[in-house]
Amino acid sequence: MVVSGAAGGCGSLAGQIGRLLGCSRVIGICGTNEKCAFLNSELGFDEALNYKLPGLAYKLKACCPNGVDIYFDNVGGEISDIVISQMKKNSHLVLCGQISQYNKRPPFNLDPQTENTLKERNIEREQFLLLNYTDQYESATLQLSEWVRAGKLKV
Repeated sequence: MVVSGAAGGCGSLAGQIGRLLGCSRVIGICGTNEKCAFLNSELGFDEALNYKLPGLAYKLKACCPNGVDIYFDNVGGEISDIVISQMKKNSHLVLCGQISQYNKRPPFNLDPQTENTLKERNIEREQFLLLNYTDQYESATLQLSEWVRAGKLKV
């Protein structure tokens, strides 16, 4: 599992929950070495990559030599293009946010190469909208609370 915006509120929880739900490796992408260290030492991410340093694509390939199965996308743009280019056939992309695109005019469109990759590899793309899960609030709150009390989930 790869998480962009991994040191933020959503990304830090997504990576931890991914691990708790069975992801064998969790890779975080963030913008400072301090955030990378926090993801590794405090939150249990296997790797953390600073996108502001050169070579993100090569570093991601080294972390995921067989490709990416799940991508939790908080940022969109160039970072997402890099991750999507390394996703496996029939993998899963969760769109939580597109922060790099929020103030762009005209509204953002996917890079044509990225659009082709999504189609050719049959990558499932799903928007994560909280209001679509109102029926699961109670059970989710109970599960999250249990993990926090047990020290398995840090907030």
